[in-house]
Amino acid sequence: MPGKRGEGTIKETSGTCPTFLSTGKEEMKPFYRWELLIFLWFAYFLNQADRQIYNVLLKNIQGDLGLSDIQSGWVVTAFMLTYGILVPLAGFLGDRIRRKSIVVGSILFWSVATVLTGWTTGLVGLILFRSLATGGGEAFYYPAANALISQYHTRTRATAMGIHQSSLYVGMIISSVLSGWLAVHFGWRVAFGVFGTIGIGLALWMAWRLRNDWKDREEEGGMVAEKEASPGIFYTLREIFTRPSILALWLGFAAFNFVGLAFYTWMPTFLQDEFGLNPIHAGFHATFSHLVAAVFGVLLGGWLSDRWAGRRQAIRMELEGVSLLLCAPCVYLLATAPSLGGCIAGMALFGWMRGIYDSNLFAALFDFIPPQIRASASGLMLSVAMIVSAFGPLLLAMLKQQTNFVTAMASLSWVALAGGGIILLGRLFFFQRDYVQESGDLLKKQK
Repeated sequence: MPGKRGEGTIKETSGTCPTFLSTGKEEMKPFYRWELLIFLWFAYFLNQADRQIYNVLLKNIQGDLGLSDIQSGWVVTAFMLTYGILVPLAGFLGDRIRRKSIVVGSILFWSVATVLTGWTTGLVGLILFRSLATGGGEAFYYPAANALISQYHTRTRATAMGIHQSSLYVGMIISSVLSGWLAVHFGWRVAFGVFGTIGIGLALWMAWRLRNDWKDREEEGGMVAEKEASPGIFYTLREIFTRPSILALWLGFAAFNFVGLAFYTWMPTFLQDEFGLNPIHAGFHATFSHLVAAVFGVLLGGWLSDRWAGRRQAIRMELEGVSLLLCAPCVYLLATAPSLGGCIAGMALFGWMRGIYDSNLFAALFDFIPPQIRASASGLMLSVAMIVSAFGPLLLAMLKQQTNFVTAMASLSWVALAGGGIILLGRLFFFQRDYVQESGDLLKKQK
């Protein structure tokens, strides 16, 4: 039956989940899709700023609470394991209930937990408020936010996701400098209180401003016609696990995140130990050149991807594999450079490559995922990456004790090399059979 004006037309398939004919929701709300992106940019900015505080102020926290390197590594590991365990649930919920509610609730929960982290008095408090509460709250943000961007951005998807990803870098830069300054002048606890309070305010503002995205999906046919038509878990798992290209992207992301988490956790301490920097300068140099280069990389990568995708279907997966492969020599350079200048140059090159990688992280994944299950697929991908990478900071701390800091940091280059190789092998052998083509308004499986 034809849909009413402003509705989509449902097309039944042999599976349990329908495909759809879009009716141009992107043209119907040209302003709101960018307003939404602005809100999500600031939300993800705070998400990453809150996470970076612990890395920058680790030596201050260790000195105040009497933590060893291994104990400090366990705080990060517990955080990532909590995130990794809960994020698949967040993804499934993101395809079944209002994404607005998930996003706002997530921001509010992790912001309150960040404030409480500043009140902790020992390792147990850090595990409770930093690892479990903050990690659990953050787990529910990204799958729903990513699916929202995909819902309202079609032709500008990689560009919008690249812009959203740039807030990660800006948040880490500002957090590194501001939290270091706050720690020097007021103590490390104040930094957690300031960023957490800002997050609470943003959550309340977004609760007032964001649209009911489920109503948009029903009225415009952008997802499903009825809530009961939501895809089941077995359909979701079948669609994902029968496409090896998706698994290659997952393993590549796990390798990338393993490297990134270990790098961000220990780089400020590395600079203090190897080059004698104070916390403010170490926090600045550990992030600034790396993340400024990443901002340019993520915007360039998104623009190139959207520009070339119409002529070369595999461009997003190819950019993922090549950029991750090129991260390896950059990581080796930053770890082994004999001078601070050489280390900064290595971090900048690493940032440039990781920006290009980040710009297509989920845009490449969505080349193989029907739109009805994109939040679920995002959640599962994040789960695999976070559980694997959770042990990165801990293993680096152990390797540091057995060898030295330089050797431990340089070893991360082998992980990046393996991840890039896996993605490119997936591109070579499985891309054509796994690709889901979005042609005009109709999604169909590429034969």
